[in-house]
Amino acid sequence: MEIKDLQANQGKVDLVVEVMHKEDPRTFEKFGKSGKVCNAKVKDASGQVTMTLWNEDVDKVSVGDRIHVENGWCSEYKGEKQVSAGKFGKIEVLGSTGKTEKAQPAAKPAAKQDKQADKTVYTNDPGVLAGQGLSDDGDEENEDEEPSMGDEEFIED
Repeated sequence: MEIKDLQANQGKVDLVVEVMHKEDPRTFEKFGKSGKVCNAKVKDASGQVTMTLWNEDVDKVSVGDRIHVENGWCSEYKGEKQVSAGKFGKIEVLGSTGKTEKAQPAAKPAAKQDKQADKTVYTNDPGVLAGQGLSDDGDEENEDEEPSMGDEEFIED
């Protein structure tokens, strides 16, 4: 089955999809029990759909994973179809595509930061690339000076 074939209120959904995006999980309490839930965007060759992940599936599934939804359920929320494993289905992680869109990890405390990370400079200043250091304004070259390109000579047409 493909995403384009999904119908609202349909059971026995069987899909193989790639997880493109995953929202932060939320916690809930129902009938005195707590749980976790989050939404994810999944796609296949025919399209994309929102998938609701419940409890242990929240931690099992990551961005970039190829997953198989077996005996799942398709519902509709605010006019859009959504897929979940439902009460009787299961989600199996088949592998990772290597594409990730995960949030940046939390910053390490200053005392434990890697010394190499302290020396890393990210810039688009052409002067840094030519070994001159940062320009005065940090992002544009001084228009009065010729940009230095090392020992190479460039001829303008």
